[in-house]
Amino acid sequence: MSRFQLLSDEQWALISDLMPGPTGKKGRPFADARLMIEAIIYRYRCGIAWRDLPETFGPWQTVWQWHHRMAKDGTWGHVQARLHEYADRAGMVDWDVSVDSTIARAHQHATNVTRLKRASSNYKNLLTEPPDHAIGRSRGGLSTKTHQLVDGHGLPLVTICTAGQDGDAPLFIPLMEQLQVGRRTRPVAALGDKAYSSRGNRAYLRQRGIEAVIAEPRDQQGHRKRRGSRGGRPPKFDADKYRGRNVIERGYCRLKQWRGLATRYDKLAVVYRAAVVLNGVIAWLKHLTDTP
Repeated sequence: MSRFQLLSDEQWALISDLMPGPTGKKGRPFADARLMIEAIIYRYRCGIAWRDLPETFGPWQTVWQWHHRMAKDGTWGHVQARLHEYADRAGMVDWDVSVDSTIARAHQHATNVTRLKRASSNYKNLLTEPPDHAIGRSRGGLSTKTHQLVDGHGLPLVTICTAGQDGDAPLFIPLMEQLQVGRRTRPVAALGDKAYSSRGNRAYLRQRGIEAVIAEPRDQQGHRKRRGSRGGRPPKFDADKYRGRNVIERGYCRLKQWRGLATRYDKLAVVYRAAVVLNGVIAWLKHLTDTP
C-alpha cells in the first residue's frame, strides 16, 4: 500500500456501493470514487491546502467538489450508520457510551466569512450550515468545539460541531437524541466528566432508564450539603465504570493525528464536520476488519 492509500480492499468493499457513481448520461468521464476518497483523506491527514494535493489525485477542484457534495448530502453519515449496524449485529458495539468535547483552533483561512455571533445551531439537522459557521471566540481565540458520543471502544456514534465558547452540558441531550444504531437508541450507561453534571441531564437519563456515570463537581456537592435533608441524597456514582471514560480521550488523540482536524482550515462547518465523521468512518472500518 502506497503513502497515498489508506483504505484496504476489504475496507473499501464495505462502503464502495454508497459512494457516488456514474449516472449513465453522456458527458465528462466520472472520477474514480476510491481515488477521490483517498485524496480527501490525504488532505486532512496532512493539513495542506486543497490546491497543494499531489498530482496523482488529479485536479484538486474535482476533489474539493466531491468532498463538498458529500458533506452537504450526508454521505458519510449514511456510511457510518451502516458500519454501526454491521458492528452491532456482530456484537462489536460497547453500549457504555462516553461523552466529551475537544477544541480545534480556527486558522485565519477559516474565519474570513461573515458570522452571526448570537445565532443558535439546529442540532436536529446537522447538514444545515449554522449562521455562526461553528466558529466562536474561546479563551484560546477563534475556535471550533467538536462534541462526540462514543461507544466503550472510543469509536464515534454521534458528532456535533459548535462554536468554541459553547458549553458541554447543554450539548449532552442533543447528542443523546441523535444516537441511533439500527432501531436502538438507548445505551446501558452514559459516562461524562463534571462538566455534564446537571439536574436536567441526570433527570433525562433517569427518565430513559440509562445509568448515569457522571462525576459531581465540588460546588454542587457543597450546595447539596448546605441544604441538609432538603438537598437529597448524593447521586449514584460507579467509580470503577467511570475509569472507562478515558476511551473518548484516546479517540480525540486519534482524531487529531489528522492535522486538518487538529486545526480547522475549512470555512464551512458542514465541511469540517464531514471530515470529522470521515475520520470516525476510518476508525470503524479498522475496528471491523482488524478484529479477528
